[in-house]
Amino acid sequence: MHRERIGVVGLGRMGSAIAERLASQGHQVTGWSRRGLTAPEGTALGIAVATELGELVAEADILILSLMDEEAVAAVLTALAGHDLANRLIVETSTVGPDIIRHHAPSLAAAGGSVMDAPISGGPDLLRIGRAGFYIGGSETDVARFRPVAEALSDRIHHVGALGDGATAKLVNNMMLLGIWQTLKEALQLGQAAGLTRETMLAFLEGSPAASPAMRSRLPVILGQSDTVGFSLSGVVKDARVVAALAEALQLDLPATQAARQSFEAVEAKGYGEADLAMMVRIATQGKDNA
Repeated sequence: MHRERIGVVGLGRMGSAIAERLASQGHQVTGWSRRGLTAPEGTALGIAVATELGELVAEADILILSLMDEEAVAAVLTALAGHDLANRLIVETSTVGPDIIRHHAPSLAAAGGSVMDAPISGGPDLLRIGRAGFYIGGSETDVARFRPVAEALSDRIHHVGALGDGATAKLVNNMMLLGIWQTLKEALQLGQAAGLTRETMLAFLEGSPAASPAMRSRLPVILGQSDTVGFSLSGVVKDARVVAALAEALQLDLPATQAARQSFEAVEAKGYGEADLAMMVRIATQGKDNA
């Protein structure tokens, strides 16, 4: 069976995991990064290295974007529209607002390319074992073309609607996670103020119906037993701000999400931006047992 050539734009933690996983599954993968990607870095991931964006376009049939923020996504999509994109499928996997991909779609189409959004649920570790999730927005034709690639990365592929709807679905998902962490923080603070220890509460919450896989996986971080980073706290702040911008555009008041955003921003301001997101709960409840 013919396998389309893959180009990965953005080789941060997520992009590197995408590239490494696809290469390990037998795909021909080339990577390009705005910061530059060295040959040894490419070798470590098992991929070829493009020194220019145009070189990547020439070497790939499907271009997967994995970038940090809307500014980076807009810059890359603008640059791509300046190349011949005939028969190229552009897949935007970053967590951004839905209007970014919709705004750039006409110029990408004029250059001959097809485009879809497929933001990812889950971190690098899940990508590397093919267990991440995809929220996909785009045409049936483009989704069908991308599906064999998505299946190498994900066991949870959700085609939720038209172009941009994948981005919206990812933000909805992230809002639920923001709520989980904010509620956990407040629950632990209440229990601590009433005389329970953090360890006692986490022990029974771990097995409760309210527990989530995300919470269970980060208990060592909350308890101060590990500093492993699954997803950075600064990344959560960025995503929360994307949610806030969309809510403002839609004239929606989201008090729970706003409270969660403020909690993460407060801990980021203390210098924990590169720590795991669960550091928010750890810092907010640290040293407060039997208060």
